Amino acid sequence: MTKTIAVFLHHPTCSTDSVNGVMAALSPMARIKLFTKHRVLNGFFDDVDVVVFPGGDGEATAFRHVLKPNLSEIRAFMQRGGKYLGICMGAYWADAYYFDFLKGTRAVQYIKRPHADIRASYGTTAKVLWRQRPERMYFYDGPTFVGGRFETIATYANGDPMAIVQDNLGLVGCHLESQAHWYNKKVMQAHWHQNAHHPMLWQFVAEHLLQRRQMPLFEDGG
Repeated sequence: MTKTIAVFLHHPTCSTDSVNGVMAALSPMARIKLFTKHRVLNGFFDDVDVVVFPGGDGEATAFRHVLKPNLSEIRAFMQRGGKYLGICMGAYWADAYYFDFLKGTRAVQYIKRPHADIRASYGTTAKVLWRQRPERMYFYDGPTFVGGRFETIATYANGDPMAIVQDNLGLVGCHLESQAHWYNKKVMQAHWHQNAHHPMLWQFVAEHLLQRRQMPLFEDGG
């Protein structure tokens, strides 16, 4: 059965760039539909398997304004067993100050953590271990996760968690959905991943949020 993924768009907080990247990465595995700060129609989430809150630019406190019309519907979706993918800003929003979905865990700025290798908020690449494999991933003031119990999928250079799974939450600090134009700056061009991070995001969602261990792309050796 085809899965359905609902992606939140509110530029620049959950930016058009990030939403387009999420759609490019996840559309091979599911039907995608968008929603915004405007109140959704009754039943919008009835066929949704995963709700996605991507990253963007701005203050996390924008949550109060842009999510207010749909807070009750999103919380009801999660209470029914729905799954949540948060990327950068969307990962912060799982914290107690916002949706309050995390259990005993806080989403905090990586750049303020001890021994963090990035100390300022700007677009760059972070050294990451993704399933114990070294990668450089697009980073813009993403979170790490402290306290509580969760499964760590990836870590930053200082060993802090970069991507985690806790119950029906999948949270990622870096931007695996990034696309070529994100790397236009000369210092970034050498780190463009040639879309290789898109299937990694796909597999993260498939394995940890949809419990589909084998996806056609990987079965075919793509």
